[in-house]
Amino acid sequence: TAASVPIALTEAWEKGKIGLAIFNTLIITVLAVVIILVIGSFASYPLARMKTKFNRLILTVFVTVMMVPPLSVLVPIYKEMVALKGINTYWGIIILTATYALPRGVFMFTNFISAIPKELDEAALIDGCSQFMVFPYIILPNMMPVVSSVAILTGVTIWNDFSFQLYILQKPKMKTVTLAISSFFQEGKINLPAAAAAAVISVLPLAIIYICLQKYFVKGSMDSAVK
Repeated sequence: TAASVPIALTEAWEKGKIGLAIFNTLIITVLAVVIILVIGSFASYPLARMKTKFNRLILTVFVTVMMVPPLSVLVPIYKEMVALKGINTYWGIIILTATYALPRGVFMFTNFISAIPKELDEAALIDGCSQFMVFPYIILPNMMPVVSSVAILTGVTIWNDFSFQLYILQKPKMKTVTLAISSFFQEGKINLPAAAAAAVISVLPLAIIYICLQKYFVKGSMDSAVK
């Protein structure tokens, strides 16, 4: 009923602490996406421009890693995070999620850069641009569509992650939106209205970002697709 909506929202905000969960998830997602965009874009340029056997092997490894399900590597990753004291830390979950999502970004960036004419690089070198400045000054400004696509796709994946966050973030103050929603599904006590309210609240930031970047997202997804 309509009267139960405010109650569900109150429970989601107070009992589920969805506000704190959104704050934690936002920090993790933004920083992880920034790492993916910076490392992925710079790593993709030599992979796209230098078609050597070694670079093709590296790209194949990245594509293979994309097919590995998170649960299959969760146990060894957890052991390493315990040894590195990365449990219940921002840096631990950020590095973990960024590393796991990085191959998708490299794959999309590489395909997009491959479609940019190499004559642009040559023209820049003739005009006096150094080899190290070609990418940031010539190639990167043309990559806005694929940058938006990678940011949205990897951002949504990290935002909705559950398996890594469930094991790495064990303290209540470190809970994310997926962990906050799952807290309403306990043995013998399921609160569907509050869980639904928490899910609606948590999806709003993603919806706003997608609306702002949707034109770039569509173009970047098409341009970076396998040809």
